[in-house]
Parts: sequence; structure tokens; C-alpha cells
Amino acid sequence: MKSVKSDRSSEQKIPPRDRIVSTACQLFREHGIRGIGVDAIAEAAATNKMTLYRHFGSKDDLVCEALKHSSQTLEKAWKDLETDNPGDPRAQLAAWVKARAQCLSSEPYGCDLANAAVELKEQGHPAHAVIESLKMQQHSRLADLCRSTGASDPELLADTLSMLLEGARVSKLATGKEGPSMRFTRACEAAMVAFGLGAGALS
Repeated sequence: MKSVKSDRSSEQKIPPRDRIVSTACQLFREHGIRGIGVDAIAEAAATNKMTLYRHFGSKDDLVCEALKHSSQTLEKAWKDLETDNPGDPRAQLAAWVKARAQCLSSEPYGCDLANAAVELKEQGHPAHAVIESLKMQQHSRLADLCRSTGASDPELLADTLSMLLEGARVSKLATGKEGPSMRFTRACEAAMVAFGLGAGALS
């Protein structure tokens, strides 16, 4: 069994900036951006507030960096779709739906970007530009994939799948995993069929 001391030693080998960002991601996810302060983040990251502010000029700067960090796993997910289904856009789109459905069932806090957009209501907060840019990047990737499948209206299909995903995330938080979000995969399949991709795409 690892000791607390060995865990601390392992943490110290990670550069302070990286520790702060990854720790902030987790704490923002669990407690909300407004629900956690820089003192708690610095302590949990095994550093101090002075070091935190040396890397980030403000908490808002840290929030923006944490949101960018939390979206990095999505890039790997896109690469995995292509690696696992080479040259088969329809299989890649089906795999995207299945991967999003798995995330829906396993992510207890929802989407970091969407949660931040809702929580940070004030106009002009720097995080909004980051959220919009990252969300649009993901949507652009999805639209490109939909176009490559030969769907009848790929842009509208991408919009539809995006809204189904965002709606399912909110629905799960509001009504639990037994609510409408449990039909996310079936709803996506119905949308894909409506846009000419054929039945059974997700079976």
C-alpha cells in the first residue's frame, strides 16, 4: 500500500504548472468554479498561492487553461475513431455516438465546458471565448465526419447530434440516468436514419 509520503513525492515530480491545471480541472468539476478558491487549489496541488499566481495572473486565467486542458482528451478520442475504423466514415460516426453514450453513463458531473458556460453568466468573462472556440472546433470535426458519410444534409445532422448530446447531458443531471438521456443512442440512430444513413448503424 502506498504511503501518503510516496504519493506526495510522485506529485512533486510533475511540474507545478501541470499539477495546478490538472488539480483545478478536478476541483472545478467537483465543486464548481465559484465553489473553490485559489488557496484550496494550491494546497491540493501541493504548492502555494504565490507559485499559482506566478504561472497564472488570475483565477480567470487558470479557469481558461483548465478548460483547455479538460478538452485535450477529445483530441485523442477523434484519433481513436480514425485508427479503429480506418477509411469508414459511417463506422466512425457510429463509434462517436457509442463513445459519447459511454461518457454519458460514466461522467457524474456532465460536460466541463457546458457547466462553465452556465456558471459564468457575466458578460465578457474570458472563459466564454475559450468555451465557444473549443465547442466550435468539436462541432466542426463532427460536421466534417457527417459530410464524409454521404448524409443527405450533413450540417443539419451534425447540429442534431450535437444538440442531442448537450440535451442528454443536461437531462441526466436534472432527471438522472433513467430519464430521457438513456435514449441518447436510439435518438442518434433515428437521426442518422432520417438523414439517409440506414437502419442498424449503431447495432
